[in-house]
Amino acid sequence: MNSKLFVLVLVLVFLPYLAFSKDIPSTIEKSTKVFAIKDTSNLKMDIYKLKSQSNVVQPCMIFVFGGGFISGKRDSQQYNDYFTVLAEKGITVVSIDYRLGLRGIKKAPSVTNTEPMYHAVDVAVEDLFSATKYLLDNAKTLNIDTELIMISGSSAGAITVLQSDYVKRNALSGSEVLPADFQYSGVLAFAGAIASKEGTPNYKVAPAPTLFFHGDKDVLVPYGSKRFFRKGLFGSKSLAKKFKKKGYSYCFFTVEGLSHEIAKSPMVIYHNQIISFIDEYIFDKKPWQMEVKLNDASLKPGLVMTTKNLYK
Repeated sequence: MNSKLFVLVLVLVFLPYLAFSKDIPSTIEKSTKVFAIKDTSNLKMDIYKLKSQSNVVQPCMIFVFGGGFISGKRDSQQYNDYFTVLAEKGITVVSIDYRLGLRGIKKAPSVTNTEPMYHAVDVAVEDLFSATKYLLDNAKTLNIDTELIMISGSSAGAITVLQSDYVKRNALSGSEVLPADFQYSGVLAFAGAIASKEGTPNYKVAPAPTLFFHGDKDVLVPYGSKRFFRKGLFGSKSLAKKFKKKGYSYCFFTVEGLSHEIAKSPMVIYHNQIISFIDEYIFDKKPWQMEVKLNDASLKPGLVMTTKNLYK
């Protein structure tokens, strides 16, 4: 897909949600920091916080943007509603850069061409860990509660946050950059998955309470799983099944009849559900398991995107 057609597809799919995006209100201050230099690139983070609480220690939500590991930016206007709701809740929002490991690839990732995807995910996880380390090292200056650092992402960002918690809980390679006793306090994934080479992911340590949103017709990031023998992407349905069996705390919204629109729409129209999850599962630590099948007549299916047309 050429760049102009790619942009047109994104506009057609996400126009209903972009239309409701607003500017960050003047009551919220934004600052920008460089948290790492990777491959000669300065990786930056934008920090959003209520001005009235600038000196108050707060929980933190690290956000990872979407874009198929080929595009996207940390300060896209489409995320403003989400950042505003979280900041007004008393949560410091940190939206980060990460290296886009699939930019410029010539062959689309597939079940028989997995290495580019694994590389892109590994690089994104590495950068999220670097951002997390920066926040931990500067927690006093930034007034961040290190016991309440959550991670959230959309699409490629949702893959990154699910993968990061999986890597940290299993003490896999790369996680050693973070303190051994540190764990993320919650994961919010909008159309995400875990890239595994060992079949359905298993956890040595119980994962963070996790919120899944996923459209059951999503073929870009699989709702269930897309695998070749033990390798593959294991989406929300597959992960929720594992969480349920093991007794892990999770909340799973299946949005029926919709595809990859659900990478964005929860951050625009499902604020109450997101805040409720944070309150109940993360702040109050309720060990709940919940699955909701949602048929939302206000949402209309957009164009169905696949890896083949995304990465042309």
